[in-house]
Amino acid sequence: MKVRIVMGSKSDERIAEKAEEILKKLGIEYEVHVASAHRTPEKVEEIANSDADVFIAIAGLAAALPGSIAAHTTKPVIGVPVSGKVNMDAILSIVQMPPGIPVAAVGLDRGDNAALLAAEILAVGNDELKKKLEEYRKEMREKYV
Repeated sequence: MKVRIVMGSKSDERIAEKAEEILKKLGIEYEVHVASAHRTPEKVEEIANSDADVFIAIAGLAAALPGSIAAHTTKPVIGVPVSGKVNMDAILSIVQMPPGIPVAAVGLDRGDNAALLAAEILAVGNDELKKKLEEYRKEMREKYV
């Protein structure tokens, strides 16, 4: 099981760290990359064609990165819109994908939720990971309720 976290720029690192924390806690292998849909499209294509099982794509402004990755793979892509001056642009760029090229979306800056969604996808047919997710949810209930 491998997750690729792809940031549109180094400035998205604080959001990627949220995802990394969750993936580490759950024992899921991951790699982090910086690749821009507009400035380094060849690198995006190379990452999309890697041996990852799920992608987390973090992007702000026009937020084309998740869709660019999805255009090159049939594996799940989870988009994380980055908050900024034009939040709606990032959100809509991720959720308003054309037919046939789906991208899942989580809330603004929610790298943690993207990692949890990636884990849930990977847990289909993996009882060990499913149990870890159930334990995580129990911890969350005890912490916040």
